[in-house]
Amino acid sequence: MAHFHIKKSFFIIIISLLLCLAIILCAVLPSETELYAVSTVGGARFIKWVDFGVSYTAMKQALDYDLKSGGKYNWIELLAVSACKNGGKFQDKKYADIDKTAERLKNGETIESITSTLGYYGYYFDAYNAVLGGIVSGEGKKRNVCAFSPVARGFSYTHSDDFGVSRSYGFSRRHLGNDLMGSVGTPLVAVESGIVEQMGWNRYGGWRLGIRSFDGKRYYYYAHLRKGHPYVNGLKEGMQVRAGDVIGYMGMTGYSDEEDYNGMQKPHLHFGLELIFDESQKDSNNEIWVDVYDIVRLLSSYRSKVVKNSKENEWVRVLT
Repeated sequence: MAHFHIKKSFFIIIISLLLCLAIILCAVLPSETELYAVSTVGGARFIKWVDFGVSYTAMKQALDYDLKSGGKYNWIELLAVSACKNGGKFQDKKYADIDKTAERLKNGETIESITSTLGYYGYYFDAYNAVLGGIVSGEGKKRNVCAFSPVARGFSYTHSDDFGVSRSYGFSRRHLGNDLMGSVGTPLVAVESGIVEQMGWNRYGGWRLGIRSFDGKRYYYYAHLRKGHPYVNGLKEGMQVRAGDVIGYMGMTGYSDEEDYNGMQKPHLHFGLELIFDESQKDSNNEIWVDVYDIVRLLSSYRSKVVKNSKENEWVRVLT
C-alpha cells in the first residue's frame, strides 16, 4: 500500500512540474495575437515582434540534418519544432528535440502531423524562415549553403556578442548589431544575394551600406566602412549583388556630422540584420533587429574567396 502511495506521489509531482513549465512558457511568450499586427495597407496580418535566440549549436545540428538529407529534413522546420518545446530559448548545446523530429520524419511521419498540435509553430517557422531563409538553397544533391560570412576569406577578425549593449553617442540607445573587429581595408562581402537599397553617410554609422534580400524580408546593414574608399567602384543604389560579391571595405568612420571622418576608436564592421514583414516596419519605431552573433559563427565556415586586382586597387571575388 505504501508503495502505491509513493508511485502516486511521484506521479503528482511530475504532473505539477509539467504544469509549472507550461505556465512559465506561457508567461514568457506573448499570446499569438500579440505577436502579429494588421497592415494599414491591404489589411494583411504580419509579424511585429521576433526574439531570435537560436544558438549556433542548434543551427549547426539542424543544418547538418538538412544538408545530409538533401532538404528532406528542413532545418528551419526542425528548429521551429524545438522552439515550440523550449519557448524559443536555446542554449549552446545539442537538442534532443531536433534529433527526435528528424527520426520521426525518417520513419514516415510528415511535418504537418508532427506539428498539428504544437502551439506557436506557425509563428516560429515564419519568424525563423525570415531570419534564415537566405542561407540554404537547392534540393537533393544540389542542396547547399548559398550565403557567406560578411568578411572575405583569408582576413582575420574577432567578435563578441555585443547586441543590445548601450550606446550613448547622439542619444542613449541599444546596439542593434554585432561588431566584427579587424583591419582597415578588409574586404566585406554580400552575405546574401539582393539589391543595394541604401548607401552614403550617416553620423552614427559613417559610410554605410544596406542590402535587401530578393524576398524583401532581410535588410543587411554594414557600417563604419573605410574612409576615402568605402565601397567597391561602380556600386550604386538599386544594383543587384550576388552572395559572396565584394561590396566594400572595413574602416572606422562615423560618430561625426563631418563626412568621411574616422570617429571610431578601432576599425571594425558593424553588421546588423533587420527583419521586414511589412514596409511600415522599415525606418520606424517598430523595427525588428535580431542578434546575428551565432549566425556569423555559423557562416564563418562559408567565406568568399577574393583576390586583389592591383590595376583597379580593388578586391574581387574568385568564383569557384
